[in-house]
Amino acid sequence: MTKRDAPFAEGEWYHCYNRSVEKRVSFEDTRDYHRFLELLYLANDELPLRYEDIGDRKFEEVLKMPRGKKLVSIGAFCLMPNHFHLVVKEISEGGITSFMRKIGTAYTLYFNGRHERMGNLFLKPFRSRHVSSDRYFQHLINYVHCNPAALYEPKWKTNHVVDPQFLGERLSAYPYSSLSTHAGARTPTSAILDAEIFSVARTIPIQKMLQEARQYCADSDIP
Repeated sequence: MTKRDAPFAEGEWYHCYNRSVEKRVSFEDTRDYHRFLELLYLANDELPLRYEDIGDRKFEEVLKMPRGKKLVSIGAFCLMPNHFHLVVKEISEGGITSFMRKIGTAYTLYFNGRHERMGNLFLKPFRSRHVSSDRYFQHLINYVHCNPAALYEPKWKTNHVVDPQFLGERLSAYPYSSLSTHAGARTPTSAILDAEIFSVARTIPIQKMLQEARQYCADSDIP
């Protein structure tokens, strides 16, 4: 597992992530989170993103809109107040770069317009890590899904969790990650994920999830 120092390779999985400038809040309410989730679905298309075509469709309806050929496979995601994590696979040349650019540009335009601000919202360039082994791939999935633990158990990365059962319930119920879909629930955001992921990823008890997530942190420079 290394930092990106070469072009993305087709057929390979990557951890792509980014943080907002000055660590400011980039998702201020449900509407913001939903817009980014809609973009995860709509921007994964080789055709240009035309958000005006959505009109007044509801969130659930947007995630059912037809798309053209996909740029990437999405295996997992998690949105936090000031950053996001994605697990994506390059399925066409330049797909990840194009996908991440479309998301960043479209969401920044939306956010700046809604919240009356100017300038970049996320750091450039986005960060990524190639995950080349099955072991680290599973650890990555669990790390992404454990990110919201910081909202309930701030010291979870140091192996200090006061109430594991409570934390497991909160992670499962967190609406802006793909954990519930991985656990078998069917939600509108299930459409974002590639069905292939369920043949290679596994669901495990919360204590094991946290352990593997901590291992991913230890083996990378993720803060």
